[in-house]
Amino acid sequence: MDSRTQLAKLGLFDAKVPRYTSYPTAPHFGGGVDPQHFADWIGAIPEGSAISLYVHVPFCRRLCWFCACRTQGTQSEKPVAAYLETLKTELALLRDTLPGGVRLARLHWGGGTPTLLSAPMMEELAAAIAEIAPFAEDYEFSVEIDPNEIDGPRLDALAAAGMNRASIGVQDFDPHIQSTIGRIQSFDATRDAVDAIRARGVASLNADILYGLPHQSRARITESVQKLLSLSPDRVALYGYAHVPWMAKRQQMIPSDALPTPQERLDLFDTARELFAWDGYEEIGIDHFARPEDGLAVAARQGRLRRNFQGYTDDTAEVLIGVGASSISRFPQGYAQNAPATSAHTTAIREGRFSTSRGHVFSDEDKLRSRMIEALMCDFRIDAAEIADSFGVSRRRLSAMFAEAQAAFGGLLRVTPDGLSIPPEARPLTRMVARAFDAYELDKAGHSSAI
Repeated sequence: MDSRTQLAKLGLFDAKVPRYTSYPTAPHFGGGVDPQHFADWIGAIPEGSAISLYVHVPFCRRLCWFCACRTQGTQSEKPVAAYLETLKTELALLRDTLPGGVRLARLHWGGGTPTLLSAPMMEELAAAIAEIAPFAEDYEFSVEIDPNEIDGPRLDALAAAGMNRASIGVQDFDPHIQSTIGRIQSFDATRDAVDAIRARGVASLNADILYGLPHQSRARITESVQKLLSLSPDRVALYGYAHVPWMAKRQQMIPSDALPTPQERLDLFDTARELFAWDGYEEIGIDHFARPEDGLAVAARQGRLRRNFQGYTDDTAEVLIGVGASSISRFPQGYAQNAPATSAHTTAIREGRFSTSRGHVFSDEDKLRSRMIEALMCDFRIDAAEIADSFGVSRRRLSAMFAEAQAAFGGLLRVTPDGLSIPPEARPLTRMVARAFDAYELDKAGHSSAI
């Protein structure tokens, strides 16, 4: 039986599973976490800790049809300016709650389109963040940049604020595909943005590209990847397009009959993966690639790779605080999510309280399974000694869990006294293997294709 036939037999081309950027996944968050939990968890951060901060800007000049993020379109600066005032008030609340001596190991502005902010707005936001905590010595400040929504003054403001990593969404450079997904972004505009970023001393560049888009073929994705490689990004995320029109209504604009089949999606992924490998990129986890000297590649080699809501990361901070509507925070105690609607979030902040609307308090079982799933997603293996020592789990229980997973995948997984591992030929199944260690019910309608 060849590899493709075996993957098909195990259900790869039919399964819908979570991406596992959190555990439990966001659909399992509930109303048991409120603003008081959030404030208490912040207060419990040890003085002098290094934490991470995520700032969400939910506005876009135009709404791309392929996107399933929570965003809203605007042609006016007025709602953006009002939102900025809310962010500044929220940051002041956070400043008054944080223990002393906290430093920022990571800062990320995401969206939406954070570069929709004008240069003066960026300066205001950066100043408000600086009042919370200084950067740690080896900090990383990254910003999601839309090449169609950036100029010299805005880049100058970001560079002055300390941005040292930029992230650009490419998706695909083919004009026909771009028009089909509602995202017009020329290669020239992208190249000019990259040149302008690097001209300001920002040495590290991330790029996102999608496979599984309508009308995408091996020839088209080859051309797009080669154009992207000409820009020499330090790391690339090769995400599978998740077609979930029942969740993201704007995706109804995309013709489903033009989408590649699951088998074709795997062909597209393999084509792009080979191109990145030929150009010297190291494969990171299930869908990232990085230059050997990039921090992500170094972390992967050293066993320090982690996974959070932004995907793979070398960030080891125990606390990630999300600011802005719908943002999710992670603490050792659990997850806390702000009110998803901008109006509800703004109302809470203006009333002088955090907008936490839901979340999840970790049980000991959650912590155990979270680490096992993260290990699979990052390293393709679970180290039995690490898990037993860290969580007090008996080797007998681990052996039983590993044997059950191995049986579910036709013996394809490797189980030894050291633990469980996914061999290279089975790595397309990684999210499905992770699902085998997920104790929560799975609603197939709420997740994307396993490939």
